[in-house]
Amino acid sequence: TLKGMYQIKEMYYTLQGEGARAGRPSVFCRFTGCNLWSGREKDRSEAVCNFCDTDFVGVDGPGGGKFANSLELSTAIALLWPNEEPNKYIVFTGGEPGLQLDDELIDQLHSKSFEVAVETNGTLHLPTNIDWLTVSPKADSTLKIRRGNELKLVYPQENVSPNSFEDLDFEIFYLQPMDNEDKDKNTQRTIQYCLENPKWKLSLQTHKYMGIA
Repeated sequence: TLKGMYQIKEMYYTLQGEGARAGRPSVFCRFTGCNLWSGREKDRSEAVCNFCDTDFVGVDGPGGGKFANSLELSTAIALLWPNEEPNKYIVFTGGEPGLQLDDELIDQLHSKSFEVAVETNGTLHLPTNIDWLTVSPKADSTLKIRRGNELKLVYPQENVSPNSFEDLDFEIFYLQPMDNEDKDKNTQRTIQYCLENPKWKLSLQTHKYMGIA
């Protein structure tokens, strides 16, 4: 990405669907691009993360586009908030936000009274002025971010066990059933793991049950 140019797949106002902030009104801003998969189906089987259920290719989604600088993007985000109520909340996700997110953009949003959340795979260093950090580790990747607010592990993943993350510095540990053709079985396995290992909480993608984005 050219420095100062942000490429956004989509941007919209919704309810956060998962984790500790589930149900909270949020602006979602999805960055284009990821360092663990190209986003192309032909590359999926060889990708570090081969189970991603998100389209993060291009800038053609609702609210998507290329933004010249942090002021332009932060202004577009602020326009999605419905009114002047407090409690403004922005969630940066992807793809992988670590490829594009910088201190300058977060500072702009802080100046507009937004609390800034980030959902990351944890393999890239991030700005330090983030308010709420969710790390979702992927098997066969190197985790560089080892502390944050919540760790959310999609389960089950081959070659990785939840207990390998338990010593990391997170407030909350979530297991989220992998959403594929075995979703029902994965959900039961995740429930069972949480019951047997109560350090972990169950995270469900409630937005999918509710039929919202």
